[in-house]
Amino acid sequence: MPSKTPSPDKTSAMLRLDNQLCFALYSTSLAMTKLYKPLLENLGLTYPQYLVMLVLWERDDLTVSALGEKLYLDSGTLTPLLKRLEVAGLISRLRAAEDERRVHITLTAAGRKLKAKAAEVPGCIMSAAQCSVPELISLTQQVQALRQRLVA
Repeated sequence: MPSKTPSPDKTSAMLRLDNQLCFALYSTSLAMTKLYKPLLENLGLTYPQYLVMLVLWERDDLTVSALGEKLYLDSGTLTPLLKRLEVAGLISRLRAAEDERRVHITLTAAGRKLKAKAAEVPGCIMSAAQCSVPELISLTQQVQALRQRLVA
């Protein structure tokens, strides 16, 4: 009867750093964030702030909770980001009159204007990644599918 315990060789292979999906994703995320850093500095944004702006450029006037759901961030993480974006003049935060617990986030004119300047960022990333558009789409879809399975 075969043993259910992996052999020592198999265990060693399973525990190799380069065989870990989590490390491949983590180190790729670090490399990607490092690539974004100088591009976003030109926009006056950090990477998390850029993500907030991407969501708002898609759909303006969201609540903090809706924004947090979209970005997988809790309000404790999101609120300081939003405060800095508000101080920078890119968004405004308004409490809902009917329920003061709900805070609506809207782009200012400067926030909408920044979108045109940010339009060059994806092209720079694609160039650095040296991937075709179909390959990038496929990678993105695979990672999104993995995220959905892990969150479920």
